[in-house]
Amino acid sequence: MSQQHEQLSEQEQIRREKLASLRERGIDPYRGEFKPDTSAQTVIDHFQQIEGAKCAVAGRIVSFRSHGKASFAHLEDRSGKIQLYAKQDILGEEAYGLFRQLDLGDLIGVTGEIFKTHRGEITIKIEHFTYLAKALSPLPEKWHGLKDVELRYRQRYLDLIANPEVKEHFMRRSQIIKTIRTYLDERGFLEVETPMMHAIAGGAAAKPFITHHNALDIPLYLRIAPELYLKRLLVGGLERVYEINRNFRNEGISTKHNPEFTMLELYQAYADYQDMMALMEDLVVKVSQQVTGSSQVEYQGEIIDFTPPWKRISMLEAVEGALGGVSLEKLTAQQLRQRALEAGVELEADASVGAIINEVFEQKVEETLIQPTFVYDYPVEISPLARRKADMPQLTERFEAFVYGRELANAFSELNDPLDQLKRFQEQVKERQRGNEEAQAMDYDYIRALEHGMPPAGGLGIGIDRLVMLFVDAASIRDVILFPLLKPRDEE
Repeated sequence: MSQQHEQLSEQEQIRREKLASLRERGIDPYRGEFKPDTSAQTVIDHFQQIEGAKCAVAGRIVSFRSHGKASFAHLEDRSGKIQLYAKQDILGEEAYGLFRQLDLGDLIGVTGEIFKTHRGEITIKIEHFTYLAKALSPLPEKWHGLKDVELRYRQRYLDLIANPEVKEHFMRRSQIIKTIRTYLDERGFLEVETPMMHAIAGGAAAKPFITHHNALDIPLYLRIAPELYLKRLLVGGLERVYEINRNFRNEGISTKHNPEFTMLELYQAYADYQDMMALMEDLVVKVSQQVTGSSQVEYQGEIIDFTPPWKRISMLEAVEGALGGVSLEKLTAQQLRQRALEAGVELEADASVGAIINEVFEQKVEETLIQPTFVYDYPVEISPLARRKADMPQLTERFEAFVYGRELANAFSELNDPLDQLKRFQEQVKERQRGNEEAQAMDYDYIRALEHGMPPAGGLGIGIDRLVMLFVDAASIRDVILFPLLKPRDEE
C-alpha cells in the first residue's frame, strides 16, 4: 500500500486528504443514504409543470465553479445533466463549506427547488445534499476527454463518463435486443436457454476454448454455437425457438472478431432458407425503424438501405464473376485451383472444390458487398448442417447475409436426414484428422435425435455485435462490446 501511496498524483493525494478530513468530522462519504425521486432530464422536460416544486436527484459532479458564497455545479445521472445552485445563506456555513470541497467525479444526492436562472438555465436550488461516494481518482481531462482507444476499452467506466455518445451506443444496443425479442415473441417464437458448456464442440466451424470439469474428470468446451441443442428442441416439439446467446471461439481479435460475442439464433419448423431471408429482411427493417426512425442508416460514410427486397446472388455466380466470368461447371478441380491462384487467391494445398470456391468468395467478393446482400447456395463441403439442393446435390440451401463487406448472418434449410447427417459428420471427422481443427466433431446423440424425426425447418443466426455496429456507426466490434477481450498489462 505504501508503494501505491508513493505513486499517487498530487490531485489524488489531495482527494485522499479530503476523505480523511470528512471522516474526522464524522462523515463517511460511502455510507450516505439517499433516494432520488426523479431524474435530471425529467426535471428539464417537465419544467413548465413543476417549476417551484421540490425534487431529489442523485448523480456525479461533472463541473463546478464557485463565486464566494454561491456556487454552481452540474450533476449528471443516467438521463443527462442538470445545473445545481448552492448558496451559503440557504445551506448554512458548515454545509456550504462541505459543498465547496466537492471534486469532479464525486457522487452526491441533492434535494431542492426547481427554478430557472437569469440566463435561462433550468437549475435546482440546493436545500440539502448528501455525499454518496468520494471519487479518489480524477476524471479524464475535461477538454481532451478519454481519447486513448485502448484505455477506453480497458477502463470502460471512464469511457462511459467522459464520452456521452458511448453511453448512447450501449443504450441503443439494449434497444436493438429488446426490439428483436419483441419481434420474435409476437410471432410465436419461444425464447430458450441452452448449455454454455458442451461435451462436444459443435454447431459451427470454429476452434473452441477447452476447460475441465473436476468432479466428472472430463474435458468441456465453451459453446461455439447453440445450433445442435436448439434443433433438438425442434425434435421435441418446440416448433419455433430462439436464443440470444453468448458464444466463445478461440480465434484472433480484429475489428470484426472478439473471442466472446453475442448471436441471435432461431429455428422455425416447416420453413426453409427462403423463409429465413424474408424473416431477416423484415426483422432488420423493424429494428432500423425502431432505433433510427428510418429503413436507412449511415455507416462509415455510406448510406445503407435495408428496404426489402435485398439483393440476391448465388455463390457460384459471385465466384464466376470474380474469376472473369468463367463457368465453374466447365472447370475441373485442377483448373478451378489454377484460376483461383492466378487471381491471387491463397489456398491450402489440399483444399476441396467447395473450399476453393469459398476462398475465392471470401478473398475477392465479400468486401465488395456494401448494400444488404444475400449470397445463397453454398457448397456442401463447407455446409455440413444444411440440406442439399434437390437439383444440385453438391450445393446446399444455405445463405449468408452481407452488409458493408461483412457477414451479418448465416442461415440454412436445416438438414433433417439422419443418414445424410451421419455421412457429413464422418467427412468432418476426416477433415479433423487431416488437421482442420475447426471441422465439426461427431455427435452421435444429435444423430439419435434426428432419427426420432426433426421437422423440416429453417434456421437463422445473426451476429448481434455486428448488427449493433451498423446502427451506432462503429468501425470496430470492440466499440459495441462493453468489456472486449484485451491482452492484460503487466500491472493488471
